[in-house]
Amino acid sequence: MDLFSEFSASNPGVAFEFIPSVKVLNLAEGEADIAFRIAKNEFDENLICRKISTARWALFGGQIYADKFGLPKSLDDLRGHRFVTYEHDDVPDYLHKWLLRRVSPDQIIMSFNEVELVQASIRSGHGLGLVNLRIAASDDSLIRCSGSIEELTRSNMMLISPDAYRRQEVRAFTRFFAPRYAATFK
Repeated sequence: MDLFSEFSASNPGVAFEFIPSVKVLNLAEGEADIAFRIAKNEFDENLICRKISTARWALFGGQIYADKFGLPKSLDDLRGHRFVTYEHDDVPDYLHKWLLRRVSPDQIIMSFNEVELVQASIRSGHGLGLVNLRIAASDDSLIRCSGSIEELTRSNMMLISPDAYRRQEVRAFTRFFAPRYAATFK
Protein backbone atom coordinates (compact mmCIF):
# COMPACT_ATOMS: atom_id res chain seq x y z
CA MET A 1 0.00 0.00 0.00
CA ASP A 2 2.94 2.34 0.57
CA LEU A 3 3.71 2.24 -3.14
CA PHE A 4 0.16 3.24 -4.05
CA SER A 5 0.28 6.08 -1.52
CA GLU A 6 3.64 7.26 -2.84
CA PHE A 7 2.35 7.26 -6.43
CA SER A 8 -0.84 9.09 -5.43
CA ALA A 9 1.17 11.77 -3.61
CA SER A 10 3.09 12.63 -6.78
CA ASN A 11 0.05 12.12 -9.07
CA PRO A 12 -2.85 13.76 -7.20
CA GLY A 13 -5.26 13.48 -10.14
CA VAL A 14 -5.06 9.68 -10.21
CA ALA A 15 -7.52 7.66 -8.13
CA PHE A 16 -7.41 3.95 -7.41
CA GLU A 17 -10.34 1.61 -7.01
CA PHE A 18 -9.29 -1.73 -5.60
CA ILE A 19 -11.31 -4.81 -6.46
CA PRO A 20 -10.00 -7.56 -4.16
CA SER A 21 -11.13 -10.76 -5.80
CA VAL A 22 -9.88 -14.17 -6.75
CA LYS A 23 -12.26 -14.06 -9.70
CA VAL A 24 -10.36 -13.44 -12.93
CA LEU A 25 -11.60 -10.14 -14.30
CA ASN A 26 -11.73 -9.62 -18.06
CA LEU A 27 -9.27 -6.81 -18.71
CA ALA A 28 -9.98 -6.77 -22.46
CA GLU A 29 -13.63 -6.03 -21.66
CA GLY A 30 -12.72 -3.21 -19.28
CA GLU A 31 -13.60 -4.92 -15.99
CA ALA A 32 -10.32 -3.46 -14.67
CA ASP A 33 -7.34 -1.56 -16.07
CA ILE A 34 -4.64 -3.47 -14.20
CA ALA A 35 -4.69 -6.85 -12.48
CA PHE A 36 -2.18 -8.65 -10.29
CA ARG A 37 -2.20 -12.42 -10.60
CA ILE A 38 -0.12 -15.38 -9.55
CA ALA A 39 0.37 -17.80 -12.43
CA LYS A 40 2.56 -20.61 -13.67
CA ASN A 41 2.17 -19.81 -17.35
CA GLU A 42 2.27 -16.65 -19.39
CA PHE A 43 -1.03 -14.89 -19.89
CA ASP A 44 -3.17 -13.89 -22.81
CA GLU A 45 -1.00 -12.54 -25.60
CA ASN A 46 -3.53 -9.73 -26.06
CA LEU A 47 -2.61 -8.28 -22.65
CA ILE A 48 0.50 -6.46 -21.56
CA CYS A 49 2.14 -8.75 -19.00
CA ARG A 50 4.98 -7.90 -16.67
CA LYS A 51 6.48 -10.26 -14.13
CA ILE A 52 6.99 -8.30 -10.92
CA SER A 53 8.19 -11.03 -8.56
CA THR A 54 8.14 -14.74 -7.82
CA ALA A 55 5.69 -16.42 -5.44
CA ARG A 56 7.23 -19.25 -3.44
CA TRP A 57 5.51 -21.61 -1.02
CA ALA A 58 6.53 -23.74 1.93
CA LEU A 59 4.83 -25.89 4.55
CA PHE A 60 4.12 -24.20 7.89
CA GLY A 61 2.72 -25.09 11.28
CA GLY A 62 1.90 -23.20 14.45
CA GLN A 63 3.27 -23.51 17.97
CA ILE A 64 0.07 -25.07 19.35
CA TYR A 65 0.25 -27.81 16.70
CA ALA A 66 4.00 -28.30 17.29
CA ASP A 67 3.47 -28.69 21.04
CA LYS A 68 0.69 -31.22 20.52
CA PHE A 69 1.87 -33.26 17.52
CA GLY A 70 5.40 -32.19 16.69
CA LEU A 71 6.43 -30.94 13.26
CA PRO A 72 7.59 -32.92 10.24
CA LYS A 73 11.36 -33.00 9.72
CA SER A 74 10.98 -32.98 5.93
CA LEU A 75 8.38 -33.29 3.18
CA ASP A 76 8.94 -37.06 3.38
CA ASP A 77 7.74 -37.02 7.00
CA LEU A 78 4.07 -36.07 6.52
CA ARG A 79 2.48 -39.33 7.62
CA GLY A 80 0.29 -38.96 10.68
CA HIS A 81 0.10 -35.18 10.45
CA ARG A 82 -3.05 -33.10 9.95
CA PHE A 83 -3.44 -30.48 7.25
CA VAL A 84 -5.55 -27.50 6.29
CA THR A 85 -5.81 -26.46 2.68
CA TYR A 86 -7.08 -23.81 0.29
CA GLU A 87 -9.72 -24.48 -2.36
CA HIS A 88 -11.70 -21.92 -4.31
CA ASP A 89 -13.83 -22.52 -7.41
CA ASP A 90 -12.31 -19.56 -9.29
CA VAL A 91 -8.67 -20.38 -8.53
CA PRO A 92 -6.46 -23.17 -9.88
CA ASP A 93 -6.12 -25.79 -7.15
CA TYR A 94 -2.42 -26.58 -7.57
CA LEU A 95 -1.70 -26.15 -3.83
CA HIS A 96 -4.47 -28.55 -2.82
CA LYS A 97 -3.51 -31.07 -5.51
CA TRP A 98 0.13 -30.95 -4.44
CA LEU A 99 -0.91 -31.76 -0.89
CA LEU A 100 -3.22 -34.59 -2.00
CA ARG A 101 -0.32 -36.22 -3.87
CA ARG A 102 1.59 -36.45 -0.58
CA VAL A 103 -1.01 -37.19 2.09
CA SER A 104 -4.17 -39.23 2.33
CA PRO A 105 -7.48 -37.31 2.01
CA ASP A 106 -8.37 -38.10 5.63
CA GLN A 107 -5.29 -36.15 6.79
CA ILE A 108 -6.85 -32.97 5.38
CA ILE A 109 -9.12 -31.90 8.19
CA MET A 110 -10.24 -28.50 6.90
CA SER A 111 -10.47 -26.72 3.57
CA PHE A 112 -11.00 -22.98 3.21
CA ASN A 113 -11.82 -20.67 0.32
CA GLU A 114 -9.97 -17.73 1.89
CA VAL A 115 -6.18 -17.69 2.23
CA GLU A 116 -6.42 -15.73 5.48
CA LEU A 117 -8.54 -18.49 7.03
CA VAL A 118 -5.95 -21.12 6.12
CA GLN A 119 -3.28 -19.07 7.89
CA ALA A 120 -5.51 -18.44 10.91
CA SER A 121 -6.18 -22.17 11.16
CA ILE A 122 -2.46 -22.92 11.02
CA ARG A 123 -1.77 -20.31 13.73
CA SER A 124 -4.56 -21.84 15.85
CA GLY A 125 -2.94 -25.26 15.70
CA HIS A 126 -5.56 -27.07 13.62
CA GLY A 127 -3.06 -28.39 11.11
CA LEU A 128 -0.11 -27.76 8.84
CA GLY A 129 -0.56 -25.87 5.60
CA LEU A 130 1.05 -24.24 2.60
CA VAL A 131 1.77 -20.52 2.92
CA ASN A 132 3.30 -18.00 0.53
CA LEU A 133 6.79 -17.17 1.85
CA ARG A 134 6.25 -13.39 1.55
CA ILE A 135 3.12 -13.60 3.67
CA ALA A 136 4.79 -15.91 6.18
CA ALA A 137 7.74 -13.51 6.55
CA SER A 138 5.47 -11.02 8.31
CA ASP A 139 3.87 -13.59 10.62
CA ASP A 140 6.14 -14.68 13.48
CA SER A 141 3.55 -17.19 14.70
CA LEU A 142 4.09 -19.47 11.67
CA ILE A 143 6.81 -22.11 11.97
CA ARG A 144 8.42 -23.18 8.71
CA CYS A 145 8.51 -26.96 8.21
CA SER A 146 10.09 -27.12 4.74
CA GLY A 147 12.22 -25.28 2.27
CA SER A 148 10.71 -23.53 -0.68
CA ILE A 149 8.75 -26.07 -2.74
CA GLU A 150 9.99 -25.41 -6.27
CA GLU A 151 7.13 -27.10 -8.11
CA LEU A 152 4.71 -24.65 -6.48
CA THR A 153 6.68 -21.58 -7.58
CA ARG A 154 4.64 -19.16 -9.65
CA SER A 155 5.13 -15.71 -11.17
CA ASN A 156 3.47 -12.63 -9.71
CA MET A 157 2.26 -10.83 -12.80
CA MET A 158 0.97 -7.35 -13.46
CA LEU A 159 -1.45 -7.45 -16.40
CA ILE A 160 -2.74 -4.44 -18.28
CA SER A 161 -5.26 -4.15 -21.07
CA PRO A 162 -3.83 -2.43 -24.17
CA ASP A 163 -6.70 0.09 -24.10
CA ALA A 164 -5.86 1.07 -20.52
CA TYR A 165 -2.12 1.19 -21.29
CA ARG A 166 -2.77 3.90 -23.89
CA ARG A 167 -3.70 6.24 -21.03
CA GLN A 168 -0.78 8.26 -19.68
CA GLU A 169 -1.63 7.65 -16.00
CA VAL A 170 -1.69 3.86 -16.48
CA ARG A 171 1.71 3.91 -18.24
CA ALA A 172 3.08 6.18 -15.51
CA PHE A 173 1.81 3.87 -12.77
CA THR A 174 3.25 0.81 -14.53
CA ARG A 175 6.69 2.43 -14.86
CA PHE A 176 6.53 3.52 -11.22
CA PHE A 177 5.09 0.43 -9.56
CA ALA A 178 6.68 -2.59 -11.25
CA PRO A 179 10.37 -1.92 -10.47
CA ARG A 180 9.64 -0.75 -6.92
CA TYR A 181 7.48 -3.76 -6.14
CA ALA A 182 10.08 -6.13 -7.58
CA ALA A 183 12.86 -4.44 -5.56
CA THR A 184 10.83 -4.82 -2.36
CA PHE A 185 10.92 -8.61 -2.65
CA LYS A 186 14.45 -9.35 -3.88
